[in-house]
Amino acid sequence: MFDLSFSHLLYGLFTLVVIITMAFRKGVVLPTLLGTFVIAWVYKGSVIGGFTAVFNANLVAAQELFNIFLIITFMVALLHALKDLGADRRMIEPIQKVMKNGPVAYLVLVVATYVISLFFWPTPAVPLICALLVPAAVRAGLPVMMAAIAVTLAGQGMALSSDYVMQIAPDLSAKAAGIETSAVADKALILSLVTGVVAIVLGFWLNRKSLRNPEDPRNEFEIERMQGLEEEEKSSRVLEKPTWSKVFAVLVPLAMLAVMCYMIFSKLSSGRMGGFEGGDGAAFIGGVAVILLLLATVVFGRSKSLDHISSHITNGFVFAFKAMGPVIPIAGFFFLGSSDFSGRILSLGEAVPPAFLFDIVQASQEFVPQSTVLAAFSILIIGMITGLDGSGFSGLPLTGALSGALASNGMDPGTLAAVGQMGSIWTGGGTIVAWSSMIAIAGFCGISVMDLVRKNFIPVMLGLIVSTVLALLIW
Repeated sequence: MFDLSFSHLLYGLFTLVVIITMAFRKGVVLPTLLGTFVIAWVYKGSVIGGFTAVFNANLVAAQELFNIFLIITFMVALLHALKDLGADRRMIEPIQKVMKNGPVAYLVLVVATYVISLFFWPTPAVPLICALLVPAAVRAGLPVMMAAIAVTLAGQGMALSSDYVMQIAPDLSAKAAGIETSAVADKALILSLVTGVVAIVLGFWLNRKSLRNPEDPRNEFEIERMQGLEEEEKSSRVLEKPTWSKVFAVLVPLAMLAVMCYMIFSKLSSGRMGGFEGGDGAAFIGGVAVILLLLATVVFGRSKSLDHISSHITNGFVFAFKAMGPVIPIAGFFFLGSSDFSGRILSLGEAVPPAFLFDIVQASQEFVPQSTVLAAFSILIIGMITGLDGSGFSGLPLTGALSGALASNGMDPGTLAAVGQMGSIWTGGGTIVAWSSMIAIAGFCGISVMDLVRKNFIPVMLGLIVSTVLALLIW
């Protein structure tokens, strides 16, 4: 029997409180901060130790995750710079011409949303897609509800759950599990595609009867409901630079395509160029984004470029901290459960650091059936519960840490972390909870967010089940 201290029991209690709080759709920052303080206080036997540990936990989490904030900042800043030039509209104009009917429009929306969301993240890309591509899809005979389904499943679901380009999500999962980012990223990509294909096909099949002819007058009626958004988008672009917008409409996609090809090539090569994974991949694409941002800002207004680039980067930081800020105290709490970080948090110096969460899992092994199937679906359910807070990312430290702890059972931590990542992001990233970023999609499309949730629920759930079963079969 594995001996547990009172600090271990407190850690287990606060972890349970965090999960229950997420299940009730409430914020978990307060219980994680309180839990970190109390556990450190009891472990060190000093209230001063509790005060220093709760600060150190946030500091350690911020240090480990700051690269994430930077990549989000630069990508969002680049998107704002492209809007100044009008290049964001020109980039997708050729896509609009491909939409000939409802089914083709659905497929085009899925592919375009997936590709754009991989590089810019779905939330910043939503205004671009919904204001420019969705009206074209509706005019082709795709009901606006089906257009919203395509955007949410491809962007907030399939693209965000793998996050394969910036690798922020797999990096969070891998750090908490104590493994390499690539051990999660590659498997998460496959599982996200499986979940996405199942959900997207089902989403189309279950709503196929609502497809219309391009000449149906209802198409124009639905477009008119979105027209105010389109006009607002157009009116904000009086300073568009026609020549430079064309240049950057070509330059940015080519640059991002080159980045992706180089990363894939380096990954498949025999280590000759090292490969770009995790932090290296984020640094590479972030650096390219910075140079593109610099160029786009300079050509927009040479005399105003110093002010404009500062404004864009500030807006990018604001967006990044709004999106990821609450993750820091949550990650700090779950980092406390890992021996990789607890020593720094508790200021233990050379002393052996505790591994609260790992020890709890090991102590409970004799009471838990030794079943890989049970472990995988348990991680999936926990991921979905943590996703109920509407974030999608806040639960990754927990599912990652649990996956690393269960590795002592002979289970692959990378597979379990990828499964947990699917559950957390497909739920909270914006596909089946109404208080997530899908509110923006529903708002742009002029539909009820609750109706969109109901339409997505069955396809997403079946997709997650199929991908989890596949993970068990192939890994």
